[in-house]
Amino acid sequence: QVQLVQSGGGLVQAGGSLRLSCAASGVTFSTLVMGWFRQAPGKGREFVATISQLGGMTTYEDSAKGRFTISRDNAKNTVYLQMNSLKPEDTAVYYCAANSRWSRVTMATEYSYWGQGTQVTVSS
Repeated sequence: QVQLVQSGGGLVQAGGSLRLSCAASGVTFSTLVMGWFRQAPGKGREFVATISQLGGMTTYEDSAKGRFTISRDNAKNTVYLQMNSLKPEDTAVYYCAANSRWSRVTMATEYSYWGQGTQVTVSS
Protein backbone atom coordinates (compact mmCIF):
# COMPACT_ATOMS: atom_id res chain seq x y z
CA GLN A 1 0.00 0.00 0.00
CA VAL A 2 1.32 3.40 -0.98
CA GLN A 3 1.93 5.77 1.89
CA LEU A 4 3.05 9.36 1.66
CA VAL A 5 4.37 10.96 4.83
CA GLN A 6 5.00 14.68 4.86
CA SER A 7 7.32 16.76 7.00
CA GLY A 8 8.35 20.37 7.17
CA GLY A 9 6.10 23.39 7.15
CA GLY A 10 5.37 25.75 10.01
CA LEU A 11 5.26 29.47 10.62
CA VAL A 12 7.50 31.90 8.76
CA GLN A 13 7.59 35.62 8.13
CA ALA A 14 6.90 37.05 4.70
CA GLY A 15 10.00 36.81 2.56
CA GLY A 16 11.21 33.72 4.36
CA SER A 17 11.74 30.17 3.18
CA LEU A 18 10.51 26.71 4.03
CA ARG A 19 11.14 23.25 2.65
CA LEU A 20 8.51 20.55 2.58
CA SER A 21 9.36 16.88 2.24
CA CYS A 22 7.24 13.90 1.31
CA ALA A 23 8.53 10.36 1.73
CA ALA A 24 6.88 7.49 -0.09
CA SER A 25 6.73 3.84 0.86
CA GLY A 26 5.05 0.73 -0.47
CA VAL A 27 5.79 1.54 -4.10
CA THR A 28 8.63 1.88 -6.59
CA PHE A 29 9.00 5.61 -6.18
CA SER A 30 10.59 6.22 -9.57
CA THR A 31 7.36 5.11 -11.28
CA LEU A 32 5.37 7.95 -9.72
CA VAL A 33 4.67 11.45 -10.88
CA MET A 34 4.74 13.56 -7.73
CA GLY A 35 2.85 16.77 -7.12
CA TRP A 36 2.23 19.40 -4.50
CA PHE A 37 -1.16 20.99 -3.92
CA ARG A 38 -2.43 23.42 -1.33
CA GLN A 39 -5.73 24.36 0.24
CA ALA A 40 -6.40 27.64 1.96
CA PRO A 41 -9.34 28.07 4.35
CA GLY A 42 -12.61 28.29 2.45
CA LYS A 43 -10.96 27.48 -0.88
CA GLY A 44 -10.57 24.43 -3.08
CA ARG A 45 -7.42 22.40 -3.47
CA GLU A 46 -5.01 24.24 -5.75
CA PHE A 47 -2.17 22.87 -7.87
CA VAL A 48 1.28 24.13 -6.94
CA ALA A 49 3.92 22.04 -8.72
CA THR A 50 4.63 18.63 -10.16
CA ILE A 51 7.64 16.60 -11.25
CA SER A 52 7.93 13.65 -13.59
CA GLN A 53 9.11 10.20 -12.58
CA LEU A 54 12.81 10.79 -13.25
CA GLY A 55 12.72 14.51 -12.61
CA GLY A 56 13.13 15.59 -16.21
CA MET A 57 9.89 17.57 -16.39
CA THR A 58 8.40 20.04 -13.94
CA THR A 59 5.32 22.24 -14.05
CA TYR A 60 4.42 25.10 -11.74
CA GLU A 61 1.36 27.14 -10.98
CA ASP A 62 1.96 30.72 -12.11
CA SER A 63 2.29 32.23 -8.63
CA ALA A 64 4.88 29.59 -7.69
CA LYS A 65 7.15 30.14 -10.68
CA GLY A 66 10.46 31.66 -9.71
CA ARG A 67 9.80 31.21 -5.99
CA PHE A 68 9.15 27.50 -5.48
CA THR A 69 11.24 24.56 -6.65
CA ILE A 70 10.07 20.98 -6.76
CA SER A 71 12.70 18.25 -6.74
CA ARG A 72 12.99 14.58 -5.97
CA ASP A 73 15.54 12.06 -4.78
CA ASN A 74 14.52 8.65 -6.05
CA ALA A 75 17.22 6.97 -3.96
CA LYS A 76 15.50 8.35 -0.85
CA ASN A 77 11.93 7.94 -2.14
CA THR A 78 11.35 11.60 -1.35
CA VAL A 79 10.00 14.65 -3.12
CA TYR A 80 10.69 18.18 -1.92
CA LEU A 81 9.14 21.60 -2.30
CA GLN A 82 11.54 24.45 -1.60
CA MET A 83 9.56 27.63 -1.05
CA ASN A 84 11.35 30.98 -1.10
CA SER A 85 10.11 34.57 -0.94
CA LEU A 86 6.99 33.39 0.83
CA LYS A 87 3.96 35.65 0.90
CA PRO A 88 0.95 35.69 3.26
CA GLU A 89 -1.20 34.43 0.39
CA ASP A 90 0.87 31.23 0.38
CA THR A 91 -0.69 30.33 3.71
CA ALA A 92 -2.46 26.98 3.32
CA VAL A 93 -2.33 23.31 4.10
CA TYR A 94 0.07 21.74 1.62
CA TYR A 95 -0.37 18.21 0.33
CA CYS A 96 1.92 15.96 -1.65
CA ALA A 97 0.31 13.57 -4.09
CA ALA A 98 1.26 10.69 -6.36
CA ASN A 99 0.09 9.89 -9.86
CA SER A 100 1.04 6.93 -11.99
CA ARG A 101 1.38 8.83 -15.26
CA TRP A 102 2.23 12.25 -16.69
CA SER A 103 -1.30 13.22 -17.71
CA ARG A 104 -3.37 16.24 -16.68
CA VAL A 105 -0.83 16.70 -13.92
CA THR A 106 -2.33 19.95 -12.64
CA MET A 107 -5.61 18.27 -11.75
CA ALA A 108 -6.03 16.91 -8.24
CA THR A 109 -8.46 14.28 -9.49
CA GLU A 110 -5.62 12.60 -11.42
CA TYR A 111 -3.69 11.78 -8.24
CA SER A 112 -4.40 8.51 -6.47
CA TYR A 113 -2.42 8.90 -3.27
CA TRP A 114 -2.14 11.81 -0.89
CA GLY A 115 -0.02 12.81 2.06
CA GLN A 116 -1.52 13.86 5.37
CA GLY A 117 -1.08 17.59 4.76
CA THR A 118 1.10 20.09 6.53
CA GLN A 119 0.30 23.63 7.56
CA VAL A 120 2.30 26.53 6.14
CA THR A 121 1.58 29.91 7.67
CA VAL A 122 3.21 33.09 6.39
CA SER A 123 2.87 36.14 8.58
CA SER A 124 3.01 39.67 7.20
